[in-house]
Amino acid sequence: MRKYFLDNLRWIIILLLFPFHTFRIYSFENFYIHGPPNIILFDFIVFLAPWFMSLLFVIAGISTYYSLKKRTPKEYLKERLFRLFIPFVSGLVLLVPIQTFFAEKFHLGYTGSYFSQLITFFTKFGDLSGYTGGFTPGHLWFILYLFIISIIALPIIILYKNSSIKLNFDKINIIRIIPLFLIFWIMSDILDIGGESLGAYFALFMIGYFILFSDKIQQSLEKYKWYFVSIFLICSIINLMVMVPFIFSLLPDYYWVIDILYGLFSAFLSWAAILSLMGLGNKYLNFHNKWTEYFTKASYTIYIFHQTWIVIVAYYTLLLISSFILQIIVILFGSFILTIISYEIVKRSKLTRFLFGIKE
Repeated sequence: MRKYFLDNLRWIIILLLFPFHTFRIYSFENFYIHGPPNIILFDFIVFLAPWFMSLLFVIAGISTYYSLKKRTPKEYLKERLFRLFIPFVSGLVLLVPIQTFFAEKFHLGYTGSYFSQLITFFTKFGDLSGYTGGFTPGHLWFILYLFIISIIALPIIILYKNSSIKLNFDKINIIRIIPLFLIFWIMSDILDIGGESLGAYFALFMIGYFILFSDKIQQSLEKYKWYFVSIFLICSIINLMVMVPFIFSLLPDYYWVIDILYGLFSAFLSWAAILSLMGLGNKYLNFHNKWTEYFTKASYTIYIFHQTWIVIVAYYTLLLISSFILQIIVILFGSFILTIISYEIVKRSKLTRFLFGIKE
């Protein structure tokens, strides 16, 4: 039986990227387009940031468990190539340079042509953010990471399947699951590029594959969901009210100590969020209708296109509209509508379906 709540959690998280990346424009950190910082919008970012991408990697690990039940390893690799690597390359060539083009225009006053800037995109290397131009994978880092993790994980999964040693789920209870956040916290410094750790996401993917796929575990998470929701909300409030303001006010001499402790706290917060949302999802999102079916199919393409449209719409909106509230409304709804239109266009051609990994 298909786990519809996993599909629904996935597309809901991807739709949350519209406000997340729109609000990044008004955060206290740099972005492709930048407006006056707003503390309320920044708090929304701080609330989502510790857990929402982590949950996507957990769901990807669980989905891999089900995928390998109906595919051979060779078929799985082929599917990963066409579903992840080719769309990553397509987006890197066709979409991400548009974001850095408008970033250079906005931040540096660039007046040259798009095609001149396109050459710069592949030759100018900086911090890989692309916020002031130059090469960047942009938001497609997620697809690249997922492809790399899938390739690395497959031999481990095959080795486990062929081994006589198996996890005994009769001995794995909800209490033993809680300390698992220590695994991805320990691995968080492995290939941490721009705050996105390949090591931590690999650990979350593997936890999804080996543990959270279990019906028994999922039922336990549903049973104890409100306990985890309480922990998640308490940690989030602490993060918003105490931890983040405190860290920003720290003297450099103490930063390394707090960095370790805050990393541990963030990992626990992320894990509490994942467990609570898995439990809530299993209880309230395990359904299927024409709307959920549409967004389940569209969500991957929405992810690929959404940020490019946000940057384009934001560039012109900040130039033409002075009202802060109206700016947000135009960017949110404008980018969403244009992204949906993009999906409806590219899904109709065999070539564009291939380029952007849209399933038949």
